[in-house]
Amino acid sequence: MSATVGLTVTHRRYVPYAHAHYGGSLVDGAYTLGLFGDVATEVAIVGDGDEGLLAGYTDVRFLAPVQAGDVLEASCEVVRVGTRSRTLRCWADVVARAEPQRGASAAAVLAEPLRVVEATATLVVPLPDATVRE
Repeated sequence: MSATVGLTVTHRRYVPYAHAHYGGSLVDGAYTLGLFGDVATEVAIVGDGDEGLLAGYTDVRFLAPVQAGDVLEASCEVVRVGTRSRTLRCWADVVARAEPQRGASAAAVLAEPLRVVEATATLVVPLPDATVRE
């Protein structure tokens, strides 16, 4: 089993208010990078039958703020497959956002997703082993 170029996995998660660290209910960028790690783990499981290890990020770009009350959609796509490494294109979009000006629990689905973070990640998986270990 080996991942193939084009394999894409997406997770959707509500951003709880407990993660707001800054004024205006802003959430730190590490929150979204953590989501990419979860999505990359599923990419490794689906593509290689192993959780793998996220070795690092390059070209991380924070394009817009993430706020508590957002619903984030985080995705990773395999763009290169090496012997043990996979290069992933990662992105996160806000698909719904809290609207506190309308009420304490008001929120709305965005007409168009708002791209908030893009990154390239390197995922490493073990070499295929011909023997099964117990």
